[in-house]
Amino acid sequence: MTPPSLENLTTLRAHLDAQKLDGPPPDEPGRDPGGLAAVIDAIALAGKWIAHKIRAARIEDVLGEVGDVNLHGEHQQKLDVLSDRVLLECLRVRRDVAVYASEERDEPVRLSEGGRYTVAVDPLDGSSNVDVAVSVGTIFSVMRNVAPDEPSRSLLQRGSRQVAAGYVLYGSSVCMMITLGNGVDLFVLDPDHGEFVLVQKGLRIPESKAVYSINEAYWNEFGDELRSYLGWAHDNGYAGRYIGSMVADVHRTLLKGGVFLYPAMRKAPEGKLRLLYECNPLAMLVEQAGGSAATGHERILEIEPRELHQRVPVVLGSPAEVDAVLRHFR
Repeated sequence: MTPPSLENLTTLRAHLDAQKLDGPPPDEPGRDPGGLAAVIDAIALAGKWIAHKIRAARIEDVLGEVGDVNLHGEHQQKLDVLSDRVLLECLRVRRDVAVYASEERDEPVRLSEGGRYTVAVDPLDGSSNVDVAVSVGTIFSVMRNVAPDEPSRSLLQRGSRQVAAGYVLYGSSVCMMITLGNGVDLFVLDPDHGEFVLVQKGLRIPESKAVYSINEAYWNEFGDELRSYLGWAHDNGYAGRYIGSMVADVHRTLLKGGVFLYPAMRKAPEGKLRLLYECNPLAMLVEQAGGSAATGHERILEIEPRELHQRVPVVLGSPAEVDAVLRHFR
């Protein structure tokens, strides 16, 4: 079968160009056109490279640990380091990226002097699952560079101030989910043309779905509120779906509905997931798709970050399902 022509498909770049992202912002009317589209394009380029490396990981011997431990006390995987490096190099050449921050780095990296944006990434969420062929992904968040002389302060903004967020999912297909603050669009990498093409515009999460996604093996670590919710869910016929790779679980939740939970636990009272690199971008996506995202006590996107690698609990997904969880916390 002859693959469809790109003329009949909307590529990521054509979609971004149609959004007119590169005009000077209202608060800087005299400035040269900006480059948000170019920033997203650079992340997409990095995603293509990472996808190739994942597919060939066992052949090219890039599975397993590097031997180093990152600042979170976690053993770095070879693909974590490779993914972080390629994202940095793809973004380095974009004049509008002022600061690059990564879950794999202790401190942010200054890039372009006077750049308009900061980019925060989890280079390869779920990387320890690559060797068993489980879906993993790159999560990204883009904010305005509000403090050119203080990279950390530019990054420490509420998630509600993100100008773009999304992820690239590496699975049976390579998907890119993006929000620019006006809805959520889903792209898939066309292997015949090497381009991300639009497959669903204005994606909406189902209002409800009797499915929860959590690692129930931690039952003894959960607080009473969460145990109460899980008992209620069991009594009401809920199904459990848990992949163990956050980006994959959230992708399924966005498409199928339900609720994803990574709560505070006795041994991790502040939660495990990072606010800037995982929670804020995924919360923005879910809210832009009509869903909800909270910690159990507050809206994720309203949290004032205190530090670059801050962790928070997460409850996100279909609005009715998140509300069902929060009733037990109230």
